[in-house]
Amino acid sequence: MAAKAILTSNKTPIVDALVADYRLILNKAEQNKLITRREYNNLKSINKLDDEGHVVALVDKIMNKGEEKCQPFLKLLQTDEDIQETYPELQNILKNTKKKRRRKKEPEEGTSPAADQQEGSQPVKKPKTRDSQDGKAPWRKSICDLKSRGILETEAIVGKVVKKSELLTSKRKTFYFFLGVADETASVKLMLYGKDLHRKVKEGSSYIFRNLIKDGMYVTVTASSEVSETKPVIVPEELEREAESLLYPESPLTSIKDIKSSRPQTYVSVKGTVSPRNIDPVKKVKGKKINLQSFKLIQEDEEISVTMWDEAIKQSKDLSVGDVLLLNNMKYSERVTLNSSKFTKITKVPAASSQTCLICDDSFPQNV
Repeated sequence: MAAKAILTSNKTPIVDALVADYRLILNKAEQNKLITRREYNNLKSINKLDDEGHVVALVDKIMNKGEEKCQPFLKLLQTDEDIQETYPELQNILKNTKKKRRRKKEPEEGTSPAADQQEGSQPVKKPKTRDSQDGKAPWRKSICDLKSRGILETEAIVGKVVKKSELLTSKRKTFYFFLGVADETASVKLMLYGKDLHRKVKEGSSYIFRNLIKDGMYVTVTASSEVSETKPVIVPEELEREAESLLYPESPLTSIKDIKSSRPQTYVSVKGTVSPRNIDPVKKVKGKKINLQSFKLIQEDEEISVTMWDEAIKQSKDLSVGDVLLLNNMKYSERVTLNSSKFTKITKVPAASSQTCLICDDSFPQNV
């Protein structure tokens, strides 16, 4: 595959990765003579563009120069040590491109293999059929297979998206999110990158996930993976609940009194009533691009402060004094405060519900 074609097909995740430090990639492009000094100065001085806008302008500039500049730019992204250290996500995005260029093109699903064709004849496409729960295609593996045998690039899973997380941002400003996916055999947690894919994938719909990668503790959908919608997958109710709990595990509850005696950084769940004292408005942390909102939660004669951060604030914006809440996956701090985590979930419950709790152990984050 030509370098320009690779950049074109992977443009969105490449841009998302480079946004972490657009000045570095701009300097590297100028140092390697991919852009002229004049173009460098023009790109550097663009007004009214955020970091993403600067990166898009640079990538478009190089792609418009054709294959002559796209090839060394792609090589720069794959081999430069500073770039590899600053944009680690690029390795997942680009690591399979060399294999793809060497690999013989495989016949499309529903197309007769070349070996079975008469000499000199053209591939004959058979009518494509939708995947069914019976008589699965040879490339299709169940989620149970995925867990027991691992992941193969030539295979795929088909499952229902039971739960989708909010769009999250890494320290390097890379956008990512999680899916709880299930089929008729098991459930799995997938990690995906990019704003566009977050908009595309819908809860309740079913998708084919091809070319998945095992990245540390996560099964990851990378730029080389394929995600395409398919017909509904029938999932047992217990597996739907299991898939949802992969994103938002409902740990046992504990009392506020016991929370206060627990170790800092312990993950807990708690039920209580929003205190009549006050619900603070959303505030910006001084000197940082971080928002927070605080309120008090009471339970019998005990009270504790709760702080919601960034994305979690969306769940607390409509709270009222007197609301009874179930807070899942909160982190207890040494300042006797409960802080939201990436997996916090707020649920309003009937006021008559009991208010008992239990603490999750310190290994909790590794199981979410």
